[in-house]
Amino acid sequence: MRLPGPPLDTQEHLLGWHLASLLYLSFVFVPLFFWPVLPWWVVAVAVGSVAVFLPLYWAFYRAGVKARLWLVLGVAAIGYTVLPFGVGGGTYLIFAAGMLASFLPLWRGVSLTVLLFAALGVEMIWTLPAVAMPLSGFLIHVLVGSIVYAGVLAARSRELRNAELRLTQEEVRRLASLAERERIGRDLHDLLGHTLSVVVLKSQLAARLIEHDTRAAQDQIGEVERVAREALTQVREAVAGIRANGLQAELAAARLALLGGEISLDHRLAPLEIPGNIETTLALALRESVTNVLRHARARRVEVELTEDPRGGIVLRIADDGRGGVAAEGHGLTGMRERLRAIGGAVEIDSPNGGGTRLSLLVPREALSAARRLPPTTPASSQDKGPALLERGIA
Repeated sequence: MRLPGPPLDTQEHLLGWHLASLLYLSFVFVPLFFWPVLPWWVVAVAVGSVAVFLPLYWAFYRAGVKARLWLVLGVAAIGYTVLPFGVGGGTYLIFAAGMLASFLPLWRGVSLTVLLFAALGVEMIWTLPAVAMPLSGFLIHVLVGSIVYAGVLAARSRELRNAELRLTQEEVRRLASLAERERIGRDLHDLLGHTLSVVVLKSQLAARLIEHDTRAAQDQIGEVERVAREALTQVREAVAGIRANGLQAELAAARLALLGGEISLDHRLAPLEIPGNIETTLALALRESVTNVLRHARARRVEVELTEDPRGGIVLRIADDGRGGVAAEGHGLTGMRERLRAIGGAVEIDSPNGGGTRLSLLVPREALSAARRLPPTTPASSQDKGPALLERGIA
């Protein structure tokens, strides 16, 4: 097992942990309370050792791997130096154990930690020859040092797994984006490649015929217009097909984003036929809801459900188990409400304090029917103007 450096210790979110670990320095002064008469210089030694330790400790988390090993040995040397004065020098060996666990490979770190504590045991027996104090004190230091070493190693392993998970999520997003671009490229090539080739050929033919056979040239230009209109229709249908996948694609992106925030996602989508513009609106609303959950909700679970309304419409429900209490709508919820209103829908919000937030995006049957009746191409009145103008121009 090899855990590469630099380790998790350089991460800013562990700054609080490093500050909290300094509370262990209080054990440096514990042996002083057992002295019957406490000379002032013993207290000075304890305070001075802490003053020397702190710069080494903070330098450790900003130094390279080679310098770190020397800094650990410097911390251990402080412990060995102050131990004969009755100061809690073993505390510095516990810090050294945690520091070694944070950047060395497993067996190398364990071996060096064992050597440091073995030297501590020898020094305690040599300088503190009380009947039971050296053995009991040594065992306590070994036990605490082992716990600290294992804890730092576990935190380091967890951070490594989290880093691998983030890389995996980024790779999934990159591959999904690449696959989508390739699919769109293939679709557009299949749709427009042949059509544009026909337009070029007929335009060239019309240019050659216009001086010799005006009527034939007009027929070719008419063919160019017809082929171009068919291509426009096909492109619009392809775009509608791309938009039709918007809700599923946004749901996949939401799962990845929530996973990065350690939030689970459960979804149930009924197999409903949804017009492209309505699905795009629902997908954008889902994106905004997930963003709000990540930023404000402090949730652990999100549920997404798409169902058919009893009156013939559709409902997209998004619920979380966060803190709730949404009293005022921000720009995101306002924009979501405006987009739903533009397609004839509505937004309902239920957000009690401490009870999570539930969004219901309602699209009535009338809005669905109106969206399905919209033609995929431009209105006939505008389409008819082209040939009429062409004929008047030719005449």
